[in-house]
Amino acid sequence: MGNEVQYILESKRLVWLVAVVFAMVIMFQYFEFPYGDYVSSSLFSAKRAQPPVTGSLQYEASPQNPKSLDKITLFDGSNHTNPLDILEKGNKIIDNGDKNDVEVKHNSTVDKVQENGGLVTNNATQSVGNLSINNVSYSTLQEKNPDVASSPTPITPSTSIVSISPSMAILDNNTSKADIGGPNSDHKHKSSKSHKKHVKKIPSMGDVVTISNMYDILLYNRANVRSMKPLWSLKVDQELLDAKYQIENAPINDNDRALYPPLYRNVSMFKRSYELMEKILKVYVYKEGERPIFHHPQSVLSGIYASEGWFMKHMEESKHFVTNDPKQAHLFYIPFSSRILEEKLYVTGSGSRNNLVQHLKNYLNLVAAKYDSWNRTGGSDHFLVACHDWATDETRKSMDSCIRALCNSDVKREGFQLGKDVSLPETYVRSPQNPLRELGGKPPSQRPILAFFAGQMHGYVRPILLKHWENKDPDMKIFQKLPKSKGNKNYIQYMKSSKYCICAKGYEVNSPRVVEAIFHECVPVIISDNFVPPFFEILNWESFAVFVQEKDIPNLKNILASISKRRYLVMQQRVKKVQQHFLWHVKPVKYDIFHMILHSIWYNRVFRVDSGS
Repeated sequence: MGNEVQYILESKRLVWLVAVVFAMVIMFQYFEFPYGDYVSSSLFSAKRAQPPVTGSLQYEASPQNPKSLDKITLFDGSNHTNPLDILEKGNKIIDNGDKNDVEVKHNSTVDKVQENGGLVTNNATQSVGNLSINNVSYSTLQEKNPDVASSPTPITPSTSIVSISPSMAILDNNTSKADIGGPNSDHKHKSSKSHKKHVKKIPSMGDVVTISNMYDILLYNRANVRSMKPLWSLKVDQELLDAKYQIENAPINDNDRALYPPLYRNVSMFKRSYELMEKILKVYVYKEGERPIFHHPQSVLSGIYASEGWFMKHMEESKHFVTNDPKQAHLFYIPFSSRILEEKLYVTGSGSRNNLVQHLKNYLNLVAAKYDSWNRTGGSDHFLVACHDWATDETRKSMDSCIRALCNSDVKREGFQLGKDVSLPETYVRSPQNPLRELGGKPPSQRPILAFFAGQMHGYVRPILLKHWENKDPDMKIFQKLPKSKGNKNYIQYMKSSKYCICAKGYEVNSPRVVEAIFHECVPVIISDNFVPPFFEILNWESFAVFVQEKDIPNLKNILASISKRRYLVMQQRVKKVQQHFLWHVKPVKYDIFHMILHSIWYNRVFRVDSGS
């Protein structure tokens, strides 16, 4: 009898304990956390709050201080931590330093940076229509069957294409990691390969193509547009296919001290691709062509066209990449200078560049008659590096199938194809003997100037900039061309002492100020609609630069002032970290600008082959 009583009492205690635990669970499920946190495993509140989805970020304003959407600044989706990134410590990124900032909460289960994830800056960078507040997913385009025959026509900005843009990626409780897309969305698995997505039409892009739209076009062209199938196969074709597979399935690798993950769309894919480039890439440099237009880099090692001269110099001198056997070559380099072509052949005042175009066409006929390399692939494994503004038009017809590294990288310009062509950095080299002279700038605490610009009044944008800001505000040092000084010291000191350096387009979209700003550790402010920034395939530009649409020039100071001090410090430190990719060295070093240009060409070539080519 005593045992039965004891059993009953213990049973009642157990029931009471279960009831207490159950009550506590109920209370816990409905407990409201500060800033909108919630329990991810909730069984009862599925309709009250969206569950966390790996790869997504959640953006919301403070309950006490609702935010308008006209001046918000959002940050990139990396959960990588670093002592230099003041805002990116822990699982929450909250910046109350500026009333216009948005509090950004970082889900601790979010995977590493997605391939097409990145900083969404102020309204000058992204329209409100490209944001989904509370749930923002950066989804890539649908991956097509690699065995499908290639499309002969790439997608241009005016074409309606199939994709998922950030504004369309509204998540619900049934959204899975595979639906979010991007090579790193499944980051805990070995593969970096993109998953198939639901498809929708991209809305009309209008006159200005945003960075997000550019990346959609890049991914679509990469998935659908293929090079001409070689007329006969060589070992190099299979090597390219193998490289593509290895890059797409790159293992997670974010522990390289030389590569800071938030700077890249997908640091693992970039690292693997770079390793393969170093390991297997061979380039054949055509020996035909008369100097100085061909094979004479010494004439273009200084000035604003120096990129084509320095690249030619390093490429022709390379013992690592250059091969003397065309059958071993993955790429073929056409070694001419667009600057010297213009200087030697253009008839001043004629208004015609037909003789320049014909000169290049004659050269191609020469090499096509002597080698079978061009005919085997239709020129799709050939490339050129040209910085003069005219190069886009000069090479558009006869060299259209080539991979063209161009400073004049206008996505709206007829002929420039994202996924094939490469944005070449325009670099102003003042001293060929020491291209690193004057490198660096003052620390942030010693940069009293908010924004700086000085330059000639080329094009229509710069006069508008001066109209609104020249001598209008002591924080905005906006000038026409500065008086000459020894070594251009005055201009350089302004860059070294400014927080933001204005990179306004001239006649064309490109400007050497983009690289100059990075060279002097000044955050670039790019005012050039439809400009494709250098190494666009690899770098997440919106994590370290500001993009302002031309129409927003009157609001320029408000845009820059709305960026908090903490955010500025993060961006400035990232500029210093990305600087290594924009430096010319007398002898090339790993990850420098020579290798990055070659890598972008290699990367685009790899992603334009498939099992049918």
